[in-house]
Amino acid sequence: MKTYILAVIFMASILQVFSQKKSKKGVKKKDSIIEVINVVTSYTPTVSDAFKLNKSPKIKLSENTKKKKLSYAIFSAPVASTFVPKSGVVKGIDVGIKERLYDNYLALGFGNYTTPFIEVFLHQNRKFETDYGVYLNYISSENGIKNTSLNTGYSSLNLGGYYMKEVRNFTWKIGGNIQQQKHNWYGLPAITFDDESIEEIAEKQAYGFYELEGELVFEDSYFSTIKTSLSLFDDLFGSKEIGFSLKPSFNFPLARINRNLKDLELQTSIHYLQGEFQQNYLNEATSNYRFFNVGIHPIYIINWNKLNIKLGTKIYLTSDIENSLTDVLAYPDIEISYPLISGLLNLYTGADGNLHMNSFQSFSEQNPFVSPTLFLTQTNEQYNLFGGITGTVSSNISFNLKASYKSDEDHALFVRNNSKSNGVFNATTSLLGYEYGNSFNVFYDDISTLSIFGEIEIAATKRVVIGANIQSNSYTTTFQQEAWNLPKLEGAIFGKYKNDKWYANANIFFVGERLDVKYNGTFPSTISNIQSLDAFADINLNGGYHFSDFFSAFIKLNNILGTDYERYANFNVQGFQSLAGITYKFDF
Repeated sequence: MKTYILAVIFMASILQVFSQKKSKKGVKKKDSIIEVINVVTSYTPTVSDAFKLNKSPKIKLSENTKKKKLSYAIFSAPVASTFVPKSGVVKGIDVGIKERLYDNYLALGFGNYTTPFIEVFLHQNRKFETDYGVYLNYISSENGIKNTSLNTGYSSLNLGGYYMKEVRNFTWKIGGNIQQQKHNWYGLPAITFDDESIEEIAEKQAYGFYELEGELVFEDSYFSTIKTSLSLFDDLFGSKEIGFSLKPSFNFPLARINRNLKDLELQTSIHYLQGEFQQNYLNEATSNYRFFNVGIHPIYIINWNKLNIKLGTKIYLTSDIENSLTDVLAYPDIEISYPLISGLLNLYTGADGNLHMNSFQSFSEQNPFVSPTLFLTQTNEQYNLFGGITGTVSSNISFNLKASYKSDEDHALFVRNNSKSNGVFNATTSLLGYEYGNSFNVFYDDISTLSIFGEIEIAATKRVVIGANIQSNSYTTTFQQEAWNLPKLEGAIFGKYKNDKWYANANIFFVGERLDVKYNGTFPSTISNIQSLDAFADINLNGGYHFSDFFSAFIKLNNILGTDYERYANFNVQGFQSLAGITYKFDF
């Protein structure tokens, strides 16, 4: 009986609730009596009770469902007179009909000065889970430089491969690289060398670089990526350099604390470098160096109204093991941007800095004519303050104006070595190939640099984009008389054209006057004067024709003016250079 009474009461309560809901849809009757009955039951959550996101949800596909992006570049080989512009990234050019992409390609070419060129990329991707490939790049050139009695040829070989595997929550990749570079110290100073001395000079130098690298990319994890590498660098004179790096990066979602907070990115790094030279330029005992750095780099992005703010810092624990020196260094990493006129004019400013671990390998890449007798230390970029304006004049014209001021401690400067020979053959003296004033040392100085940079880019048509940039530098040195071999003015004019069959690129690079040293006698002697290296312009063109999606022909023309300007003191470049060939793309 009690159960029956309770059931009746419960049903009456339900009917009363429904009658209240229906009455809201109609007009409330006058003098109606409303009673509210609160029914307390256990809570059963429903979907509508869940917290709803303000933004539309973003669906992130698994990496296994994504297509592999095939990325390769043809004509990557360096040419003696080629410089890379500071900017000039082509935007919005109409590439015409979308062409078919192939997994593999072969490029063959040949140029004047007996210049063979080959580039191969072979690649396999199986069911979007396994990816592996190998690549080869080779170019060489025989003597083609005037006013020198020494061999001026060079060669460059790059060989590598990789293997990548995708598993459930991460992707791992391993790879290896081998590089062989051959150069000659052909830039003799203004000394008259007799034939016997010329015959005695062994001007050849060869660099070898061997690297193993690995990478892990995580999905749905605090770990973003982990990159590591182990490398060996050597040369013909017994120099050896071992490098190791480990770079884990993390991503911490702060929305769990507050839904308005963005993710915190944390980049970390461990770098170790160890090397030795068999002797210094005084022919004394071996020169050793060892550096160990641990770095942490947090970054947080704030978007507030129209203001975009990047907040970060870089902190390093650095150790010069060979000299028993340890220090902690901190740098800002801040950038703020604000649209003065939305879509037309953007103002930005910021401050950053960094610790640069110099190495024999990095110096040889910048200047292959350095001697294997260097003193190595790190460069402390204490701060770099910058600000500028970017904008668009119309739908097809964009520009960027930037000013910066930075302070470097132990900035590296290339300076020509003094000759140990007076040009007369001496049978009792045996000199190495780089001791004839035809190689470079590295000096360090504390330098402040004020730079003004500007660039403009014009999309003349849907198929043609042209642009230009220029940078002016003012250097203030502390101990050195000049900022050796650093240009005060640099610039470039560039353009690109492409239609369904034809493509063409043009670059004109300008480098202003640079300064190097003169000595008052043979080694050992002091600096007596300054050698001025003239400014130069280098015009380069390259283009080609696509016979089909898989077969095309190309041509590269460098240093079209044929000027034998000096890259470094006494090191002239080849004159007019041409290279033509074919490219074949295919699938297995």
